[in-house]
Amino acid sequence: MASSDIQVKELEKQEGSFPGGNSEEIRSCRRKTKSHEAEVLKQLAEKREHEKEVLQKAIEENNNFSKMVEEKLTHKTEANKENREAQMAAKLERLREKDKHIEEVRKNQESKDPADETEAD
Repeated sequence: MASSDIQVKELEKQEGSFPGGNSEEIRSCRRKTKSHEAEVLKQLAEKREHEKEVLQKAIEENNNFSKMVEEKLTHKTEANKENREAQMAAKLERLREKDKHIEEVRKNQESKDPADETEAD
């Protein structure tokens, strides 16, 4: 029975290690745990908010870049169109001038031909 007495004494000793303050320690531990959980949740919320802000800024910068590229492309397209129209107008003007010159040369040749024939006779 001596060995069973020892076991009983050991159990009593273990139970006695938390004399009366057991529930207070548990409450304190729970408060610390809740406080830690609240702090972790707060940090996660702050991190999530920061990520949202970063994402929003990236979206805004992307939209601004897209608008800028679109405006540049529109401007370049308009400039190319105006340049093409100006070149076409210049070519047409040169063709008109050539046609006018050709017509003048024909008139001059027609007026010279009868005079040449009369001189040859």
